[in-house]
Amino acid sequence: MIDVTAVFDIGKTNKKFFLFDKNLNEVYKVYNRFDEIKDEDGHPTEDLAALQLWLKDLFKEILDASKFNVTAINFSAYGASFVHLDENGEVLTPLYNYTKNVDPEIIDSFLKKYGPKEQFIKTTGCFDLSFLNSGLQLYWLKHVKPELFSKIKYSLHLPQYLSYVFTGIPVSEYTSIGCHTGLWDFDKSDYHQWVYTEKINKILPPIVSSETSINMNFDGRRIKIGLGIHDSSAALLPYVRSLKKKFVLLSTGTWSISLNPFVANDTPSDTNTINYMRINGRPVKASRLFLGNEYKIQVARLDAHFGVSEDYHRSVKFDEKIFKRIAAKFAFHFKWESLSSKDMPERTIMHFETFEAAFHQLMLELILLQKESIQQAIGEQKIKRIYVDGGFSKNDVFIQLLTHYFREMKLRTTDASLGSALGAAIVVSDKKLNPKFLKENYSLKKHVPFIIK
Repeated sequence: MIDVTAVFDIGKTNKKFFLFDKNLNEVYKVYNRFDEIKDEDGHPTEDLAALQLWLKDLFKEILDASKFNVTAINFSAYGASFVHLDENGEVLTPLYNYTKNVDPEIIDSFLKKYGPKEQFIKTTGCFDLSFLNSGLQLYWLKHVKPELFSKIKYSLHLPQYLSYVFTGIPVSEYTSIGCHTGLWDFDKSDYHQWVYTEKINKILPPIVSSETSINMNFDGRRIKIGLGIHDSSAALLPYVRSLKKKFVLLSTGTWSISLNPFVANDTPSDTNTINYMRINGRPVKASRLFLGNEYKIQVARLDAHFGVSEDYHRSVKFDEKIFKRIAAKFAFHFKWESLSSKDMPERTIMHFETFEAAFHQLMLELILLQKESIQQAIGEQKIKRIYVDGGFSKNDVFIQLLTHYFREMKLRTTDASLGSALGAAIVVSDKKLNPKFLKENYSLKKHVPFIIK
């Protein structure tokens, strides 16, 4: 029987379950998806009941199996989401989706009390005010649905609710509080004053270290149960634990997020960046770019224009000759749909003879936006290393251009498909990582800038 650490890794689309052995090697995995349901306003949201049932049934199945001996379990999940419980521990509301629109009057009311907006965003490390700030959801509930709000005993961030399903113990922890919730005052290292003024703190459970675990008895077995961790903070952890020198992690996907975990507690935030928190409560300066979403939109248009298959872009390699032709007479050609840029034209200009040429132009324009986003996360610090994981780490044109525009820095890519799940396993197992961890577990690869002749 193999001793394993179990992790539920809950994304908005994919729900994953992993088992890791004592060396953090993956030995078992399950993927699942659930159809969304709708909240009382008809907005799509997580089917929390189905998710909870799957958690319990799958875990029981693993415990009943004779092959694995589960010694610990932890949870990683997306943030900006609350589960509200009544005094009996029953779920009171849908898991309101962070894409849900909030009445502008609520935002205006909030800012009238606790603004001005720029100061509030700077203090709390948020990018803007919306349901992406889960704290605003609590304010909305209190003032729009006061009868419902009065029944809330505890509001748990989603990662901590997943832990609660197994322990019945409500807690709060730093990484969930710190993910652009609008709840935390990064200057004071405490909840923002508005939380106390509105008495929101009374429904937020005690803050406990992310590395805390609870020993529980399951069918006669003692199992360590973690408190759950926000997925971006979990994905960052293997890098923080195994690297000695300062770095920025560029985590790519639908969102491209530049994460700088080396800011001081008293480093001021700004309106171009947001803050996350590490498991020890220290801030992580981050900048976001809707890069993957825009890439998907524009590549689909290139596919249609040139009559190529939807997977064709994956095979395009960096061509220095094409790049030099474009760079020699560079002008912006693409009008973005989900990004904004002062340089973009009023409409997309498509005068390229080949898909490859158009693709290089697209990637160059996206890289210029990405460069600006990375520099916002670095700020005034002297950081000489960039690590890239996620989907764009396999895009040859993207990586070659990134090395070119950051040629003064060392650039590495990793295959971190386990990402946040592995981070959650490290937290609950308190595993010490050696400097070769990324090379051995994440397929670490070095890249050097191309030389223009």
